[in-house]
Amino acid sequence: MAKRKVKPYKHPIPSRPELIDLLERAGKPLKVKAIMSELGLKGERMRSLLEDRLDSMHRAGQIIENRRREYCLTAKLDLLTGTVSGHRDGFGFVARDDGQGDDIYLSAREMRSLFDRDRVVVKVQGFDRRGKPDGRLVEVLERATREVAGQFIRERGIGLVIPDNPRISHRILVARGETGGAKPGQMVVAEILDYPTHVEQATGRIVKVIGAPDQKGIATDIAIHSHAIPTEWPRAVREQIQAFGETVPSKAKKGRVDLRGIDLVTIDGADARDFDDAVYCERSGEGWRLLVAIADVAHYVEIDSPLDKQATVRGTSVYFPDRVIPMLPEVVSNGLCSLNPKVDRLCLVCDKRVSKTGKVTRSEFVEGVMRSKARLTYSQVNEFLSGGRPKAIRKELQAVIRELHGLYKAFAKARSRRGAIELDLPMTKFELNDAGEIARIVTMSRNDAHRLIEECMIAANVQAAKFLRRHRIASLYRVHARPDPDRFDELRQYLVSLGFKAPHSEHVEPRQFNQILSQVEGREDSAAISMAMLRSLAHAEYSPNNVGHFGLALEAYAHFTSPIRRYPDLLVHRAIRHIIRGGKPGRFKYDKSTMERLGAITSSHERRAEDATRDVEAWLKCQYMLEHIGNDYPGVITGVTNFGVFVQIPELLIDGLVHVTSLQNDYYKHDPGRMQLVGERTGRTYRLGDALHVQVQRVDMETRRIDFRLFEPDSAGRGRGRRR
Repeated sequence: MAKRKVKPYKHPIPSRPELIDLLERAGKPLKVKAIMSELGLKGERMRSLLEDRLDSMHRAGQIIENRRREYCLTAKLDLLTGTVSGHRDGFGFVARDDGQGDDIYLSAREMRSLFDRDRVVVKVQGFDRRGKPDGRLVEVLERATREVAGQFIRERGIGLVIPDNPRISHRILVARGETGGAKPGQMVVAEILDYPTHVEQATGRIVKVIGAPDQKGIATDIAIHSHAIPTEWPRAVREQIQAFGETVPSKAKKGRVDLRGIDLVTIDGADARDFDDAVYCERSGEGWRLLVAIADVAHYVEIDSPLDKQATVRGTSVYFPDRVIPMLPEVVSNGLCSLNPKVDRLCLVCDKRVSKTGKVTRSEFVEGVMRSKARLTYSQVNEFLSGGRPKAIRKELQAVIRELHGLYKAFAKARSRRGAIELDLPMTKFELNDAGEIARIVTMSRNDAHRLIEECMIAANVQAAKFLRRHRIASLYRVHARPDPDRFDELRQYLVSLGFKAPHSEHVEPRQFNQILSQVEGREDSAAISMAMLRSLAHAEYSPNNVGHFGLALEAYAHFTSPIRRYPDLLVHRAIRHIIRGGKPGRFKYDKSTMERLGAITSSHERRAEDATRDVEAWLKCQYMLEHIGNDYPGVITGVTNFGVFVQIPELLIDGLVHVTSLQNDYYKHDPGRMQLVGERTGRTYRLGDALHVQVQRVDMETRRIDFRLFEPDSAGRGRGRRR
């Protein structure tokens, strides 16, 4: 790969840590002139370079500029930086960059000038009755939204765009000359001209007409624009990748461990296009030797290169039902970095020895060059493990698959012993027709091939986390905090009402989830109980502050195995490469504060991808159910509110609402502790997990909402709820 030569400055500008140290030693805010004097810098060139560095630190939230044009350390002012998460009701929360403490609440008033995913500086001004922090906006560091997708309307002659993203509660004013030919009712993309303030609405101009709300095949386009997912490659990125060839140059292979003679194979889904992990297993004494080889993306994506900056902006690949928005261009993700069969590829390898009890006794990380012997699918491997003989698994690879399966069984027993949560919820896959509509919904089930690869990847990720901890280098862990006490107490009340023993939140352990799951197995409400347990858990995030992984029952965990599609994995690779190449932790390019910021950003990008794909799935499900209005299905109550019950159709994994007004003629009281509605007159009860027979009543494409009503096939009143 051609490396760009950077001409060093005669008088280098001090690094961020050095500037932070200077401001700390000064003990007071400083203007640019004073900083230059302290550093001995002179001339407009040096001033310009220093201001650029200070601006970067300001955008990162490390410093702010006060009204006297002085730079202050954010930490010294008891200010916090983070990313905004908007709520459809107008208020919001700030997820802290440092990953410490609870999210900070922002009232609707504080949110008047903010959009979802803006990076901000806030000050905690109080606490609510539960001890949760209440914040005040101090400054907007970075705007995350440049364009908004939504519906164009006219109210009293005024043009407005109503954002499709419910987390953005602002309406965008559009002047008459800025409508781009859009007609009222159409879905459009509006470029933001002026961001909202406490007293003024946001303004914009329409730059693209997507189509009518019920137009087929536009769901993904709307989601991409609604969630500001980048799809175009900047010119600098296109220029950089032009220097990449189709093969690995000989120079890049030098000094690496040669693994080309080892029977490494990839095992993925049949529709996979980028292969970032390969595995090999052989007997070693009474245990095994396991190689997990991961594409060496860090070799090609250099720090601060155009490709790296764009990967930071994207954070993750986004997998929609009809397309993929990759984190890296296809020449990298599907080409040079993808571990395609029978071609040389650079890799970072975790080489492990595993005992017969599934314990990793020794591991090391090495830079290697490999050649995958086969591209296998989960179905092929599962067929072989079930006694079949698929042609893709040649004789010389059969021993590798058998040993991988034996190792998996040992890993599974070790997983059970430590008590990792075993939530194996059903999944669906949409098969689309040429118009981009759902032709068929297929329920997917996991087999031993899926679990085999999962356990191998978990083992490599654990060793990566241990390596990072051992060398005390700044990096990102995949952290999963203990359940929020309030949310878990709601779950506990529900479980107790069903007759189960459940611990208090301060004593809950992962294995206790499994104990309850084993008790509900076979019950008609088992899926609903599993879903309720899942909702009680915290969201996993990325942070340099390791708090362990509750769900996996691990003290330390890091994402190492998917650098093609996840930016945190790439950061972990860079940290490991830095150490194995002899670098000192203190000389690593990233410090802890930078990692805190990147952890917050990548966690936000992950949530963005999840929200976007969820929106598309909801859109497609609504379109599908439009063709099935009046049809009836067996369902299960998966949520209970004061306005009705949410019912899921298990065979389709599609949810809809049975509104309280469509229940049998009665007044219903919501009992949140028992997660049920109870009729005041009849005593009829609708509880989480109850089976109901429902009929599709209405589908609202604008709100992505499906309404059900109870199906009443005869006068006997079947499906009307049960008397308890």
